[in-house]
Amino acid sequence: MTYARVPVALLLLVLALPAAAPAWDRGQVSTFAVLPPGAAHPEGITIDGKGNVYVTTFAVGGTPSGVGQMFVFDPRGRLLRTVNVEGSSTLLLDLAFHPRTNDLLVIDFGHQQVLAVNPVNGKSKVFTTIPGGAAAGPNVLTFDAAGNVYVSDSFQGAIWRTGERGGVSTAWAQSPLLTTTGVPPFGANGLAFNKAGDTLFVCNTGNDSVVQVPVTDGAAGTPAVFVNSVNGCDGLILDEQDNLWLAANQSDEIVVVNPSGRVIAKLGDFGGVDAGGAPIGLLFPASLVRSGGFIYVTNLALDLRLFGLAQPVDAQWAAQVTTHTVSRIPAVIPAVPGLP
Repeated sequence: MTYARVPVALLLLVLALPAAAPAWDRGQVSTFAVLPPGAAHPEGITIDGKGNVYVTTFAVGGTPSGVGQMFVFDPRGRLLRTVNVEGSSTLLLDLAFHPRTNDLLVIDFGHQQVLAVNPVNGKSKVFTTIPGGAAAGPNVLTFDAAGNVYVSDSFQGAIWRTGERGGVSTAWAQSPLLTTTGVPPFGANGLAFNKAGDTLFVCNTGNDSVVQVPVTDGAAGTPAVFVNSVNGCDGLILDEQDNLWLAANQSDEIVVVNPSGRVIAKLGDFGGVDAGGAPIGLLFPASLVRSGGFIYVTNLALDLRLFGLAQPVDAQWAAQVTTHTVSRIPAVIPAVPGLP
């Protein structure tokens, strides 16, 4: 009789335990595009009016042409062309079409400048040079409603501004909150204005934070930390509700934060490296852009040990990647219990 009662007792014990809390619904990441053989470390990403996707590479190992490269894909992920960016270094970062002039602006990290680039033949001219010489670290650019261009400087802890036609850049905001001693060693990174244009949000990658800069009549106020604990906060975009979509490059996910600073979604994850040497899911997601119902994300897949840094947990996975990709994920915020 004693042994017969044991299973019943165990069943009652299990039923009495609290139900497990639901995990984040991380959506479904798929591979949108594959870079051609030999191309590595996709970083910047933007989309034109026809839905074509433009991707630059942070080619630490160089390129066949000796200059920076940009890859253009059609809306279905098929490679349309490879563009060699005239006069650039091989270390290209963010890029975007100017909303007024339609010039394609590309950040050349290696030469501390922003280039205006012909998106077909790669002919370029200097749009602006970031002050500071080799101490400068231009990373991401954005625009205000007046067409001014803002560039984050990861090394000097600054946001630089120039007019819609370029020229001299001046320091618009500068703060210790935009510098870092953390890993990866990039301070100010992704940046974007809210809909009202009265706040600029800036990722600080090494500090795992998002900084907010108030704006009054075009002038920057005092920066302050908006949220912390976004592991390797890199690219940043805002949606129509002013939710912040943040590429967390050290946790291989997209973190969505609402305007109050509450996390409301964690999307994507890393699932290993496939037989072809491509990351499954997200690996060191760097930049993101929205088009239609999808978020497109570059998988930088960069082994930070190449720069003499202490080993991050994904470094050995990044070193294993031989096929570099751009991912996409539905631009949907799943329902979360307790969230209005």
